[in-house]
Amino acid sequence: MNWREQYYALLTIVRKEIRRYLRIWPQTLLPSAITMSLYFVIFGSLIGSRIGNMGGFTYMEFVVPGLIMMAIVTNSYSNVVSSFYGSKFNDSIEELLVSPTPNYIILLGYVIGGVSRGLFVAILVTLVSLFFTRLEISNYSLVIAVVVLTSTLFSLGGFINAVFANSFDDIAIVPTFVLTPLIYLGGVFYSMDLLPQFWASVSQLNPLIYVINAFRFGVLGVSDVNIGFALSMIFGFTILAFVYSMYLLNTGTRLRQ
Repeated sequence: MNWREQYYALLTIVRKEIRRYLRIWPQTLLPSAITMSLYFVIFGSLIGSRIGNMGGFTYMEFVVPGLIMMAIVTNSYSNVVSSFYGSKFNDSIEELLVSPTPNYIILLGYVIGGVSRGLFVAILVTLVSLFFTRLEISNYSLVIAVVVLTSTLFSLGGFINAVFANSFDDIAIVPTFVLTPLIYLGGVFYSMDLLPQFWASVSQLNPLIYVINAFRFGVLGVSDVNIGFALSMIFGFTILAFVYSMYLLNTGTRLRQ
């Protein structure tokens, strides 16, 4: 395929992905806004007033970046894992694999679809947060970079989960037993400075620590980890996930009957 044909192939996959979740937006976009509103009310207004300041900011201001990132992570992940597994389940992915479409175009199409949903949800949750607190962005370029990198990383994670899933129950296991604990242990609701030294060291293994702190630095200008190291870790995880995803596609692991 020449570059023009590859472009139209990519555009077709991306358009299909975006139409898929926009067609059922009350199920794909609205729940995140409602869920985050409850988090803002409970953790921000009710509990936050009792906790007081954290990291030099009100508790509501402190948790907002983490909650926005939590919505981005879960939506980017769930969009790709559900869509790609659906394609695998009805065997349409096999038709795509035997077509002249390069594997990297297939992967990019699904990832861009997941990233776009993550961006949609980020905008929605940010607008909702403005009803509860003032949100002043410290570094716009850093915020955009972290959002794009993070949604790309977890879109790739959703792709890997979909490849190995054998049923629709399997695609719910990782978000429930892996992704959710990582999010809650990733510093969304607390500063790393509050942890004992041992648990602070263990937390360094959690990729969400770097994601949430990098985003919080872009919004508030504060971070529990070195921002350069955090960005390098996010970028490194993304590269590893992309290489492994391409390996799975190229070898046809768990894809070809």
